[in-house]
Amino acid sequence: MAGRPKADIDWVQVGKLLEAGASAEGIAATLGIDRKTLYNRCQTDNKQDFSTFSQQKKAKGDELLRTAQFKTAMAGNVTMQIWLGKQRLGQSDKLQTEMSGEMKQNIVIEFADEDE
Repeated sequence: MAGRPKADIDWVQVGKLLEAGASAEGIAATLGIDRKTLYNRCQTDNKQDFSTFSQQKKAKGDELLRTAQFKTAMAGNVTMQIWLGKQRLGQSDKLQTEMSGEMKQNIVIEFADEDE
């Protein structure tokens, strides 16, 4: 009695999917395998657990995205420049309101009698 054939896992494809932000569940579904198979085979094929492999690839994807955003901003995309300014430099939109004239305000304070 023969077992199931060994799943063919393209780790370059898995890495690209992780860089793009895919989940283990989604990757396993894409490959047509169980998530646990993905975890086990990562340990066997890559000599590291899937969590470590995943974190490395997602970090790379984050940096690729940041670089692309920065290049877009430096190429003159004003919207991206404003967004990155808010995200990285703590800049924000400020609304200034000017008031003119005299402002009068009546304040009425009522005290309750202790006898009531």
